[in-house]
Amino acid sequence: MGLFFKQSIMKKHDILENIKIEKLIFWGSGLATAPDGRKIIISGGAIPDAIVDLRITKSKKNHLEAQVYRTIKRSPLEMDIPSNWQLYGGCKWLPIPYVKQLEIKEQQITEAFHSLKEETVSTTWHPIVRSPDSEHYRNKVEFSWGKYISEREGKHDEYRFGFHVQGQFDRIEDCWYCVLADDVTNAIFKDIDILARKSWIPTYDPKTGIGFWRHLVIRRAKKTGQTMVIFSVNGIFESENTTKKWTKEYLLTEMVQQLSEKYSDVTSIYVLENTNRADVVQGNQVLLYGESTITDELLGLTFEIQPKSFFQVNTLGAEKLYQSVIDAIQYKWGTLLDLYAGTGTIGILLAKEFKKVYSVELVTSSSEDGQKNSDRNSVKNVEFINSKVEDFAKEFSSGWGKSDTIVLDPPRDGLHPSAIPHILTFGAREIIYVSCNPATLVRDISIMLGKEMSHETTDTDASDIGIKTEVSEIKNQPKYRISDITPMDMFPHTHHIETVVRLERI
Repeated sequence: MGLFFKQSIMKKHDILENIKIEKLIFWGSGLATAPDGRKIIISGGAIPDAIVDLRITKSKKNHLEAQVYRTIKRSPLEMDIPSNWQLYGGCKWLPIPYVKQLEIKEQQITEAFHSLKEETVSTTWHPIVRSPDSEHYRNKVEFSWGKYISEREGKHDEYRFGFHVQGQFDRIEDCWYCVLADDVTNAIFKDIDILARKSWIPTYDPKTGIGFWRHLVIRRAKKTGQTMVIFSVNGIFESENTTKKWTKEYLLTEMVQQLSEKYSDVTSIYVLENTNRADVVQGNQVLLYGESTITDELLGLTFEIQPKSFFQVNTLGAEKLYQSVIDAIQYKWGTLLDLYAGTGTIGILLAKEFKKVYSVELVTSSSEDGQKNSDRNSVKNVEFINSKVEDFAKEFSSGWGKSDTIVLDPPRDGLHPSAIPHILTFGAREIIYVSCNPATLVRDISIMLGKEMSHETTDTDASDIGIKTEVSEIKNQPKYRISDITPMDMFPHTHHIETVVRLERI
């Protein structure tokens, strides 16, 4: 029996006992039902069919939010992970068998399109494309240094090195093994950990802005093995325990020497002087050792990677994703518009299939990386344009020309609503939408099909972004249908999922 609180007194920090987790929904949250009938959205290690006690974190009129407080009965799905593996927020689905993870994600995409049920009656639903590797697939891992001091918990840890605890960005969990990284990455991390602990040079304190160690990024090319190590440091530290020997300059020199001698794959080592209070890897970069870039391969082409370059973190999975895009395109000639292009990878890979490719991206440095990679692969027919997609779309549709094929790969927030009517005026025969967010994917496609939006369809307030206005403008635009939907798992053991949707002009 659960604790049958009345809704009026069911409040934050109350414990709900013996609650069955019904399923996993978007963003990896669990879903359950409270004794009063309200739905409960659960964060923190929810597994379907487990019986748990929950601690309420928010009590709202129509639903509760909660965290797993203790597990009363394990889910039949839950499996024991190897003793040397570590379960943390970045791979919280590890206890769920990978085959079941794929089933869950495939079902989530189906449920996401429920509001477009009539529009998908004749759609071809392709089986989910699994990642070639379910472990050790990440070519980029970001570790964080920090400290955790809590009088309430009796904790006074001046040094922690690992990952942020899920939902607690001021708290670092020590790492001993990252299952999503390969053995070389884990070995480099451990060596750096030993030296950093030995030095007694303090970790960064975000409250005071004092401390040295902030982040460690290891980028390891899957195909070539070339490895880049990036230290993000504050450069300001005060400690009575810091000896003259362990100055920051000496320490970095020592680390560079050890890493370069021990690991032949380490071809590049950087330090970023990061004095910004924001908890992100940024700052002026200085090359300490080796080459300025590393290279990796995608579908037979080579790509140059700098410290801050965007490159899909699952190399083999990215090849599957891009191949799904290539396979979805049926009109491979004329002009291709690659919108929200990032570093232009899709456009470069597809350039041989088209007479002309326009790669449109707002961030100048990303386009510059794209141009370098285009030149590196002797691709001559891609033009890189720095612009907001909504501005480019308006200009292109008013006079530049037409395009048979458009590829959209927007950020998590989806398409800017003002861009959609202009994109549709191109009259493209097909639109390929690559999405990492099922909610905004369905929202945007609903707009493109001229459907009025409801709050069940989108997680963004329609009145705030002018969706209703855009829908009315689309009524007279060319009509499309959803011809194909392909889910793609790029991130095993996490809740993230990619989807490739093909829209065909009627």
